[in-house]
Amino acid sequence: MSSKLIEIFNDEKLIDKIKRRLPHLFQLAELESSRAGKIGMEVGSLREKIITALLIYKFGKENVETEIPITESEIDANLFGVPISIKTITGARFGGVKLVWTVDAQKADKFRKNYYPSYDLLLIQINWGKAGGFYYIPLESQRRLFDKIGRENYIQLPKPGTNPRGAEITQEALSSLVRDKDVKAIEIPWKKTTIEFNPYKRWVDYWKED
Repeated sequence: MSSKLIEIFNDEKLIDKIKRRLPHLFQLAELESSRAGKIGMEVGSLREKIITALLIYKFGKENVETEIPITESEIDANLFGVPISIKTITGARFGGVKLVWTVDAQKADKFRKNYYPSYDLLLIQINWGKAGGFYYIPLESQRRLFDKIGRENYIQLPKPGTNPRGAEITQEALSSLVRDKDVKAIEIPWKKTTIEFNPYKRWVDYWKED
């Protein structure tokens, strides 16, 4: 494995910081995107920014490209010119990770027919009150499993008649991926802390400026 992402999992100080800071930062993201106690869809984008910021912190701003065209639905950043996909899931089960977002069932079907893993994957499993994980799933691991089980078992399409949100990696495939011999993992204790949070404070502070 030649990916620079491996360096994160060999850096003991950074591993300790990820274990301590990631739950706090993701809790802030939830507070930032909540309204009347409900977490909005935008929390996903905030989580991706937090992980991208981790890459910038570790590897330097000059080595992390964040201006990715919106047409590149799977790419969230380029690290030393190499595309990376960032995914987050919540809960103990490895399910619900979207490969492509679309409300068009035909487009989702076409996506599955043409899909082949193309990018390294950083997967964060959020499991509040319990243990979750921060995983690096190399492209080679994804392709090895895809070739072994086939696209029908790797990609799940929305059920007809439901509100389709896109094509997902099947729970069985993702559970197999995180156990792959080449996957790197950091166990994260997902503990919430008491945070005094006011979503309007920083904006009010800006209004106060001359």
